[in-house]
Amino acid sequence: MNVIQYQVRVGAYYDSIVLMQLQRALAGLPGVLDAGVVMATPANRELLAASGLLPEAAANPDDLLIVVKAGDAAAAKAALAQVDGLLARRRSSGEQAFRPRSLEVAVKLLPEARWVLVSVPGRYAAGVAGDALRLGRHVFLYSDNVALEDEIALKQSARGKGLLVMGPDCGTAIINGVGLGFANRVRRGPVGLVGASGTGLQGVTSAIHNQGGGISQAIGTGGRDLKARVGAITAHQALELLARDSNTRVIVLVSKPPAAEVAAGLLAAARATGKPVVVEFIGYPPPGRQVGNLHFATNLAEAAGLAVELAQGEHAPTTGTPPLAGCLRGLFSGGTLAYEAVLALQAVLAPLFSNTPLHESQRLPDPLYSQGHTILDLGEDIFTQGRLHPMMDNELRLRRLRQEAADPEVAVILLDVVLGEGAHPDPAAELAPAIAGVKAARPLEVVAVVVGTDQDPQELAGQVERLEAAGAVVFRDVTQAAQHVAQRLGQKIEQAAPAVDLEPFQAPLAAVNVGLESFHDSLVAQGAKAVQVEWRPPAGGNEKLMALLAKMKSNG
Repeated sequence: MNVIQYQVRVGAYYDSIVLMQLQRALAGLPGVLDAGVVMATPANRELLAASGLLPEAAANPDDLLIVVKAGDAAAAKAALAQVDGLLARRRSSGEQAFRPRSLEVAVKLLPEARWVLVSVPGRYAAGVAGDALRLGRHVFLYSDNVALEDEIALKQSARGKGLLVMGPDCGTAIINGVGLGFANRVRRGPVGLVGASGTGLQGVTSAIHNQGGGISQAIGTGGRDLKARVGAITAHQALELLARDSNTRVIVLVSKPPAAEVAAGLLAAARATGKPVVVEFIGYPPPGRQVGNLHFATNLAEAAGLAVELAQGEHAPTTGTPPLAGCLRGLFSGGTLAYEAVLALQAVLAPLFSNTPLHESQRLPDPLYSQGHTILDLGEDIFTQGRLHPMMDNELRLRRLRQEAADPEVAVILLDVVLGEGAHPDPAAELAPAIAGVKAARPLEVVAVVVGTDQDPQELAGQVERLEAAGAVVFRDVTQAAQHVAQRLGQKIEQAAPAVDLEPFQAPLAAVNVGLESFHDSLVAQGAKAVQVEWRPPAGGNEKLMALLAKMKSNG
């Protein structure tokens, strides 16, 4: 008859890889049918229960629970008796002779270490990362389940010290040729990367290597860095650092879809680097193929190919400073054209509002009054009740043109001119004088998208000629016009102060590892100096004692 036996080791902590190795070793012993080795958290106890391995044992979340299911009691007892021996054998022959039990001692043991890798359970990770920042070290924070408030506090503190916090939940980075976390081994080269997606960084860096290119630095940010509440603190620091790094000629920015206002700020910062920047916001519509020094990719492979190609060419540096400061107002007679403009510009202009929004957060509260960057479809019902459609009647648009031009915040007005059967017989006759008038009143740019053919009754060439003579910049499609607007407008860049020192990104990497031992072993295998901390939960995981210790530390 099958039996289940167990051990509870109070306050014993081992990382998840060690627990996995022990579980596999126990399951392979003679007579053992199954085994479970977990920290006794509620979630882990549920997993044991689902596998039929949960004993009636009193255990706290910070206790180690070892369960063996065997064919008989003797086999189960014999397996549990081997636990200590199996744990002792896990350590490699080349392991460091002394393992410090605190981060402070580890830093004294390896003073050249400018990096601390943190992969302890999430409830403790912010505390360890905070200790690393107090010691003046950059942080690679692999741990997940870190509170968003803690992430924000850590990154704000790091920015004030000129340090980086990569993470939480940062799976990949490459610093001065050494991979952290789950990085691939790639050659050195002129492409630097900033990524809020760990596997995205792996995909692009591997493809760059396979195409003959190489990596200067690959800086992970953690997936939540590009959320509105965090504000892309680490991504902005990384872009600014790579802009100053003489070993980086091309920058790649890759992430899952960021918050709209965050995307606009990041793209403005990318333009300000003055270097070619390849952008792949996965699933986020780009404003065009290229806007100034920004090159937009539609997938990871394309991003890698563009980076390799750009790294092989010569590029004159650009200042990236937008020539115009102010807002966009789009006045469209064509609903689909207005929608396309919102789609193209939402990545570079924020906040962006419309009466035909892509997302509810973009909805203009009152279509009669614009705010911020606004794109209006003047063919919507609210504007056409009791009057002709704006493709036939320019009166409403002329009135709105003057209204928007009178707003001192407005720098660019974008409008469409749709020709063809049934449309206004000569729109330029009314629009051109109005455009000339608003431009004469104050500095203002008017961009017009003319949609039509040379066979339309309005005479396409004549329409374009008169609009340009009035001072309008004319394009034939919305995408080209959007790229132009994106180049002319941008957000103000606030530089983080102090800047991140380049020296730790140029010196041979040395690091302290707190958590997964495999990360330490990987660093050593790549030729880096590393110290593994023999970490245990503070105060044995007792929440009250932990809070008291944290208060004493902050007061000290």
